[in-house]
Amino acid sequence: MKAYLILEDGNVFEGESIGAKKEIISEFVFNTSMTGYLEVLTDPSYCGQSVVMTYPLIGNYGVALEDQESSRAFLSGFVVKELARLGSNFRKNVELSQYLVSQDIAGIQGVDTRAITKIIRKKGCMNGMITTTKHENLDEVLEKIKAFKVTGVVEKTTCDQPYTLGEGTKRVALMDFGAKRNIAKSLVKRGYQVTVYPASTKAETVLAENYDGIMLSNGAGDPEENVEIIKEIKKLSESNVPIFAICLGHQLMGLAHGFKTEKMKYGHHGANHPVKDLASGRVYISTQNHNYVIDEKTIDPNTAEVWFKNVNDNTLEGLVYKNKNIKTVQFHPEACAGPLDTDALFDEFTKMMGGNVNA
Repeated sequence: MKAYLILEDGNVFEGESIGAKKEIISEFVFNTSMTGYLEVLTDPSYCGQSVVMTYPLIGNYGVALEDQESSRAFLSGFVVKELARLGSNFRKNVELSQYLVSQDIAGIQGVDTRAITKIIRKKGCMNGMITTTKHENLDEVLEKIKAFKVTGVVEKTTCDQPYTLGEGTKRVALMDFGAKRNIAKSLVKRGYQVTVYPASTKAETVLAENYDGIMLSNGAGDPEENVEIIKEIKKLSESNVPIFAICLGHQLMGLAHGFKTEKMKYGHHGANHPVKDLASGRVYISTQNHNYVIDEKTIDPNTAEVWFKNVNDNTLEGLVYKNKNIKTVQFHPEACAGPLDTDALFDEFTKMMGGNVNA
């Protein structure tokens, strides 16, 4: 069946429908990863977005369901040059084509993903539509596309009730703003008991449990939209509990301290972004997925200092808060399917909590 990708700038691409046969409008971004497409599909940070994969062949190792980063796929649409018909992997449960249908994800293949990526790089991430209907009145469709906004996505992706994973003498609270499963797994494998809390949980509830540390997770959307959550993070930051934050959590902590965030032209989405530790001078390759960034010009030097910066565009990638036991990063140290360069930051969190990383 024919399908069409219509971008808000008027560009129309014709291809073949994959996944759910439905019409969706969303924000479109591109991802430069060569592997990890299932992790992309199930990363809650993509809620409200469609992803254009720049690597030309997607689905060649099928879908191993145990690799999902959340209970379901949250993104709206999936765009590939070619969808592999047969995945080759002894761990495979289903083909990617079957998975897209089961998750009700609209998709399109057979389009020039490199051309689409160039448009987004030049003009910035933009709204678009995936449809199996050939719309004759493009002006009417473009009006609907341009009106779309990504809102309320933290509420859509967070857990409904607290739950606990793992066992250990040290206990960590994980605030779920759309958390990837591997964040909790990375803590559990280090011997921690992790209690995951819904995004709306009050600071007093968390602090009353006397946790050894608090982790703020990744998540989707505009960080400034989360006004009430930012107020609670401010309260958490005023305690003496060690706090480590990732991605959206990093941005929310910045906003809680009066810093500002801004939307990037086309964001960082991929498993190949170099970041530099300014203290050691060492460069790491990181996985990233964000459209927003803390504006470095708004940081009070008496409150925090820059920890990491992006080697490609010099944007802010991490902060160390002064006179507080708080560290935050924009990238994903729990990266799955990789790279694992920054996995040791979970050991850094262990040190912040007074633990022994060799234990």
